[in-house]
Amino acid sequence: MADSNPTPPSPNNPSKTSSSTPNMAPKKPSESEIASLIKAYWIPATLFSLFFVFQLVFLPSAFPASHYDVIGVSRLSSIEEVKAAYDNLASKWNSGAELPTTNDFIKIRYAYELLTDPLWKRDYDLFGIDEHQDVLENILQYNSDKEYSLVNLPLLVGPADSLDIDFDSNSAGDFQSIVGGQRPRLIQVYSNGSNLCKQFSRNWKKIGTLLGEIADTGVVELGEVKLASQLAEKKTTGQLFFRNGLPSLIAVPQGCKTSNCLVRYEGDLSVDAVTDWFAITILRLPRIPYYTKDTLVPRFLAKSSYHKVKVLFFSDTGMRATPFMRQLARNYQDYASFACVLWREEEYTYWSSIYDVESAPATVFLRDPGTKPLVVYGAVNSSWFVDVMEDNKLHELPQLRTMTSMELGCDSRGYSRAGTNTKIWYCAIVVGRASPELNEMREVLRRAQQTLSEKSYPDAPYSDELEAHSATALKDKRLTLTWMDGEVQKNLCMFYIGGELSLDCCGPRRGIEDAPQVVMVRYMRNDSIDDPKDQRSSTSLLDSLKEDVDPVSQLVARYNGSAEPLQIIEWISKNIKDGESAKLPFYRTSTPELVSENPDPLWFVSGEKIVSTRDGIKHRLQRVITWCRDLSGDPRIGPLLLLGALLSFGGIWFRRSQPTPSNESSQSQQTHTKKEIPKEWRNRRRPSATSDVPPSMTDMEPKDACQVEFSDSDSE
Repeated sequence: MADSNPTPPSPNNPSKTSSSTPNMAPKKPSESEIASLIKAYWIPATLFSLFFVFQLVFLPSAFPASHYDVIGVSRLSSIEEVKAAYDNLASKWNSGAELPTTNDFIKIRYAYELLTDPLWKRDYDLFGIDEHQDVLENILQYNSDKEYSLVNLPLLVGPADSLDIDFDSNSAGDFQSIVGGQRPRLIQVYSNGSNLCKQFSRNWKKIGTLLGEIADTGVVELGEVKLASQLAEKKTTGQLFFRNGLPSLIAVPQGCKTSNCLVRYEGDLSVDAVTDWFAITILRLPRIPYYTKDTLVPRFLAKSSYHKVKVLFFSDTGMRATPFMRQLARNYQDYASFACVLWREEEYTYWSSIYDVESAPATVFLRDPGTKPLVVYGAVNSSWFVDVMEDNKLHELPQLRTMTSMELGCDSRGYSRAGTNTKIWYCAIVVGRASPELNEMREVLRRAQQTLSEKSYPDAPYSDELEAHSATALKDKRLTLTWMDGEVQKNLCMFYIGGELSLDCCGPRRGIEDAPQVVMVRYMRNDSIDDPKDQRSSTSLLDSLKEDVDPVSQLVARYNGSAEPLQIIEWISKNIKDGESAKLPFYRTSTPELVSENPDPLWFVSGEKIVSTRDGIKHRLQRVITWCRDLSGDPRIGPLLLLGALLSFGGIWFRRSQPTPSNESSQSQQTHTKKEIPKEWRNRRRPSATSDVPPSMTDMEPKDACQVEFSDSDSE
């Protein structure tokens, strides 16, 4: 029996059983297989990760516990229910059954005070407004080391009184009266229970005063629930809210008829910031730049268009130009260049000696070279500035330009300043390139104009009889003194001057010095002679071109005397006397048209493009950031991420689980394909690329070919 017991196998001599057992240890995946799995499943893994991060981090922060949850009542509970719940908690604390921590007590007490005030509770229930969060954080930090019984009560100050705002509120549900107006509108949404709205009321009055000249303003109280709800934003959960709290400023652009085109203000609530935002974003009015004593001359006066009047707004506060000033600058941008200047008391001597400015606010008009600045003191407003701007939009000696030719009566296609019934009128023009010489002649002609203006009064004595002709013509608006840029208006300059003299004052500069010329144009309109343009019976294009002449006859005289005002007056008077009495020919021709000057490159056109481009990019970035914030609080994002991860994982697993064809099957398939090809096709010789192509098919002799013998006799 002992021999029949099996002996255990020794380590040195393993048994057959142990040697025949296969190795069942799992095979470790290689690094290439792990990399392949990661590469295949990285999309669903990323979606799973985003799902967990969203559900655990973003979603809880987007839905914090409400004040109702802190007290332990259901949402939208009444004030009585809130008081009952708080009294129940207070009784437990007083009895010692439950002792809250200091932080819990402060949060519960804060929720109790907020939800028992009717105005605060209304704002919180309807729009989620709680403007005392910073107060709560400060109280928690200040009382963190104290016992709850030592916390000073009450935590919140009572609600503010009703706001003292002079503007009329829009009636409830009157949303159509807000949108679709002829002028843009700025709306303030406020609450009578908001201390921030109470503090902002004074700034709002100033904003309304500044915008009232070019835009409408109005206010809406949260008690007008329907209208306030239409002006509020809506979360994905349906909760109405104001993104930046109260007061909320909402702009209604001109022509806006729905809530989709409303523009909400998100910046500082200062008067300057709000008006600047409204002017740029809604009215499309760029800023008027500020200059100091050191930058005014090199950056503004030296670069602005010399043919425009310079308007300087002096300010001692540094506040930006009001929307009314900007709109006025846009309306008169073809006549004047505008700049804001910062006034400092220590620079009084400089400003008073050069610009005659002794205090601020003040407005200075710089017109002709060498003239004394016109200073108007006081803040700019619509009651007086429009009239002053209209009276001073041109130089004292006005420039002959495309936009002023009709107004000055110096256009061969127009009429006299005296009216359409005037038959004969005159224009004295100094022509030259922009230079000191032209400025001197402008000054001479301006002084001559001033002298004639003084002589035009009834009691003014005349030094001689000739002065009476020019003074009377100026008084009757039949005489205009002006100047013209010969470099810009090259064609018209050469038309009036002609000859070699035009080289010194017309077209681009050719030498160091220029020689301005003074000419006088006599205009005459004869209604008894038909206008060739009204004759439509021309037989050919050549006849039409010949008849395309001005309706007014022009005669031009050039001044050859010295640059003295009295001599120029005498010359003008003599020409007027001859033009009135002598029988001069009625000669008409085609006058070259005036050329439009280059727009002012300083601030308006370029500034508008820069502002619109910058604000457009900034607005898009803000919209993207806001969209991302709203998505972080959308409870639908988590399930969508999970669904995307599952679908992606399932699709990838299904594709990878499909069997791939083996090498043997692929080889057999290739063999089967070869068998299907006809044998004669496979054995067909293919010409190589290097073989020579025979020149002709007849040159090749077939293998089975034989020579046929022909007999010599044709009879056979």
